Amino acid sequence: MTWDWGYAWETLPQLLDGLGVTVLATLAGTAIALVLGLLFTVMRRSSARWISIPTEIFVEFIRSTPLLVQLFVLFFVLPEAGIQLSAFMTGVIGLGLHYATYTSEVYRSGIEGVPAGQWEAAKALNLPTRRVWTSVILPQAVPPSIPALGNYAIAMFKETPQLTVITVMELLSVARQLGAENYRYLEPVTIIGVLFLLLSLPTAWLVRRMERRLVPAPRPV
Repeated sequence: MTWDWGYAWETLPQLLDGLGVTVLATLAGTAIALVLGLLFTVMRRSSARWISIPTEIFVEFIRSTPLLVQLFVLFFVLPEAGIQLSAFMTGVIGLGLHYATYTSEVYRSGIEGVPAGQWEAAKALNLPTRRVWTSVILPQAVPPSIPALGNYAIAMFKETPQLTVITVMELLSVARQLGAENYRYLEPVTIIGVLFLLLSLPTAWLVRRMERRLVPAPRPV
């Protein structure tokens, strides 16, 4: 099969529409993952075992099951329970929930990296719990965690093709549809590979730059 530049340019606008859906799903899923991940971390550190234990079990369950299975459950099982969501919204929630369990580990690592003296000082000052988290702990724990969180955002971007199984017309879905209609897969599949690279590589470079700036170098022993 030879490359057809005319067909490639013809399919590009539709592929860019699919790319828009992919990017939007990634951004929305990342927002959910960042917020829920932090919530999961705080709940797992709760002194109330009826909060921490179920949260721990839920996080480990999500982390131990494939994203594809979770998408099927959200898309095909929730309507049986009377919860109707669009395919796109289901995909965003699935991505966000799945990666929230991973970002929670990143947050946990950052929080545990805060010196114990900071907790003791906040307790000595009799600060309210909310003030301790918002003014003392999180400002120190989150910045060093940003590079790792960025890596998960990139991973989520590369996972979006799985949304095709729940009929979301993201980038891969559009390429498959174009290939099936015209019996040519070389051009659309190659183009989506290039588009993924054009977005993933600069983002990965930016994350590495942030890591060098935000993550302190290890001290010599």
